[in-house]
Amino acid sequence: MREELNQGLIDFLKASPTPFHATASLVQRLEAAGYQRLDERETWHTEANGRYYVTRNDSSIVAIKLGRASPLLGGIRLVGAHTDSPCLRVKPQPELQRQGFWQLGVEVYGGALLAPWFDRDLSLAGRVTFRRDGKVESQLIDFKLPIATIPNLAIHLNREANQGWAINAQNELPPILAQFAGDERVDFRAVLTEQLAREHGLNADVVLDYELSFYDTQAAAIIGLNGDFIAGARLDNLLSCYAGLQALLGANSEETCVLVCNDHEEVGSCSACGADGPMLEQTLRRLLPEGDEFVRTLQKSLLVSADNAHGVHPNYADKHDANHGPKLNAGPVIKVNSNQRYATNSETAGFFRHLCMAEEVPVQSFVVRSDMGCGSTIGPITASHLGVRTVDIGLPTFAMHSIRELAGSHDLAHLVKVLSAFYASRELP
Repeated sequence: MREELNQGLIDFLKASPTPFHATASLVQRLEAAGYQRLDERETWHTEANGRYYVTRNDSSIVAIKLGRASPLLGGIRLVGAHTDSPCLRVKPQPELQRQGFWQLGVEVYGGALLAPWFDRDLSLAGRVTFRRDGKVESQLIDFKLPIATIPNLAIHLNREANQGWAINAQNELPPILAQFAGDERVDFRAVLTEQLAREHGLNADVVLDYELSFYDTQAAAIIGLNGDFIAGARLDNLLSCYAGLQALLGANSEETCVLVCNDHEEVGSCSACGADGPMLEQTLRRLLPEGDEFVRTLQKSLLVSADNAHGVHPNYADKHDANHGPKLNAGPVIKVNSNQRYATNSETAGFFRHLCMAEEVPVQSFVVRSDMGCGSTIGPITASHLGVRTVDIGLPTFAMHSIRELAGSHDLAHLVKVLSAFYASRELP
């Protein structure tokens, strides 16, 4: 099972270079399992024990397995994650012609570690909006091939590189895509028009706009002398999306189960499809009883917010509280913060720990050092919008927000097992 899950994650990561592609990958797997699309612009007709999903902006998704009985009786089991990762996004007018090289200007999305982006074989993917036969359409594209790179400056010309290097995102990050002689110019939108024709057979009249990201073409892999690790891009947080999906697809309980994967977590979640927006609440309001019963249902429910945790790095162990250094391959981590950067409380943490004990899944705790700032997740945001009890958890990783992150190869199976038990639980605290 462990090997099958890990290979499934590797395949999922390869198919999901952007939040748009991640959502499309989730949709493909849900539909294969019998889930039906609900269109937010239409009237919904649902039935007990039905399986449905809703997308917004092509980059966020809510998947719902309705129970046989009313969710008012036993509440809802929710798992939350996010589809976006820090990256380099192409600017609206990106063309740069410098020293005979053709480059694209980029904007940093989220809190990216920038140095690892240098000297990588990069490709480009995302959503393109265009006009065809007088109508406006959108389509996902993925160049797949390595079409760009950001070469480092040789150390001979930057003798201080190893003493600390402040990267200028405006000047030093534009990737190189081609070299041309003389005054030859390239129209980026014409390149996108060609890609639409090549990838989808679409003859667009004109590309109107786009949301495109560069990504590393090196595939995720199981690595280490004994195969102890998974290395790959976007483990934060597609690993949790994939684990939640696997648990949901295996859910056979009579209770109502939900998986929500929001976009824009890495930039604050404040959008129509982010966790700080109305998508999840609007979806639940259309599926659950109204008024008093809606609030009562949510108060009987519980959210597991799954987002990666910082594993204790052997070279930087002093960055952790000595009693709270999660280890790779030692199970999921319960994340706690007294200042509510995580939404965990003693009851929700205790219930998650109880599930792990019952399933013989190892479990760990994380608290940030008292002299360091703490990140956050969709957990507190979703909890504050819905008033739902929440526990923040995640799998320990290294190099979070790098172009290539590292997780334990045993931990995905641990997380799927405990999330499956959560979906199957007959009673919530």
